[in-house]
Amino acid sequence: MALVTSPAPTTAERIRSTCARAGGALLALENEANDDPIATPVHHLLHDGSFAVAVPVDPARPRDGASEGQALLELTDYAPLPVREPVRSLVWVRGRLQHVPSAAVTGMLDLIAAEHPNPALLQVDTPISDRYDGEETRYTLMQLEIASVVVTDATGAEAVSVEALLQARPDPFCEIESSLLWHLATAHNDVVARLVARLPASLRRGQVRPLGLDRYGVRFRVEGNAGDRDVRLPFHKPVDDMTGLNQAIRVLLGCPFRNGLRAQR
Repeated sequence: MALVTSPAPTTAERIRSTCARAGGALLALENEANDDPIATPVHHLLHDGSFAVAVPVDPARPRDGASEGQALLELTDYAPLPVREPVRSLVWVRGRLQHVPSAAVTGMLDLIAAEHPNPALLQVDTPISDRYDGEETRYTLMQLEIASVVVTDATGAEAVSVEALLQARPDPFCEIESSLLWHLATAHNDVVARLVARLPASLRRGQVRPLGLDRYGVRFRVEGNAGDRDVRLPFHKPVDDMTGLNQAIRVLLGCPFRNGLRAQR
């Protein structure tokens, strides 16, 4: 059975989706004596093409974040369901890290919260938060001016321009992809089996598991003795909401009411 052709997410779209769903990231500072990367819970692409990142405050030096200088931000895209190799891709953002001026911190936090609410934003110091009591981790807001962005996955590595990132948008399902696939795999094994059956037999030689879902289709990981392979089962057209997603899956399954029509009584 031949698969119909359909576009896949662009590299820039995949990076934007990874940024939106990644719960945390690692920040490596090139000028720090300690080579261990720093965990940052906030990594938000700003409209000017830089990243806002939250850097832990050193209790011995309240309000101090990392030193300014060259840094590397690493974001990891994990598979929602258990697979042999759980990392789907890595995104590396290299650039110069600098402090956000105190007068701009509150406004930038409001902007980030409006676009991507994150509880960690409440732990970022602002000009009016004048007390550090050590009860919880506090963060300093810093800005990473992008020099390069590279994504690597099973197909190789590819660089993406800042302009392409700014023009791209995250996948509409990226933040609920995990729950959608878990529900599909645990409550609708029959649906998964029928979707897998749509793959050519030559691509089903091994253990086949759902790997990802986006507006363009469903991806599967085929785990075989000779290695792993990822394959996409494309939708008949890109979808943007749950109604479209349900319809697209019905079409793949060959449902007679694939266009959402109800059976006549």
